[in-house]
Amino acid sequence: MRDVLIIGSSGGIGSALVQAHQARGDHVVGLSRSGDGFDVTDPDSVAHHLGRLAGPFDQVIVASGALEIGGAAPEKTIRAVRKDAMMDQFALNAIGPALVLAQAHRLLRKDRRAVFAVLSARVGSIGDNRLGGWISYRSAKAAVNQIVHTAAIELSRSHPQSICVALHPGTVATPFTAAYLGRHPAVPAGEAAQNLMGVMDGLTPAQTGVFFDWAGSEVPW
Repeated sequence: MRDVLIIGSSGGIGSALVQAHQARGDHVVGLSRSGDGFDVTDPDSVAHHLGRLAGPFDQVIVASGALEIGGAAPEKTIRAVRKDAMMDQFALNAIGPALVLAQAHRLLRKDRRAVFAVLSARVGSIGDNRLGGWISYRSAKAAVNQIVHTAAIELSRSHPQSICVALHPGTVATPFTAAYLGRHPAVPAGEAAQNLMGVMDGLTPAQTGVFFDWAGSEVPW
């Protein structure tokens, strides 16, 4: 049995991860805005909720995030960028995970292998960007990739067996993506959760600080 903390546990992928971990006998602690008033963008809320946890955990997964915030759809062109919409994206998709990662040293086990995973997105890859658009969301995800990579370097010094990674879950059929699927194939949230768990289970400390997709393939920065 593993002790698992899932941030964003009420979302499509987050709730599927909770169910999948519980089904295999893990002890799961879930935190979310709707269920617990946990606001990942608020430092006080993060400190309050995470400070109440005994820990440590074998696995911490940050599954919070959003493609559309406050009705602001992803931009089709750089000309559509608006300050508030971009700030909202960075607050939720980059700063939020960073605030949680700031407490990773206390949340993760030191005496054995432990995984800290942040759900990112392939569109956050600079090297893989050939379509443009979605400026704010792409930029926020690129930022969280850098945050994860940097945190992994620091964490490996205090937690030599730690694995800190960014994960692309693939295109998942959830309310998060419903308006943007179009003709793109999508997998159910439960299948995505199983895929992500399989990737995390197979990682070693030598792979910390890397960006992987749902199949375990490395994604370019």
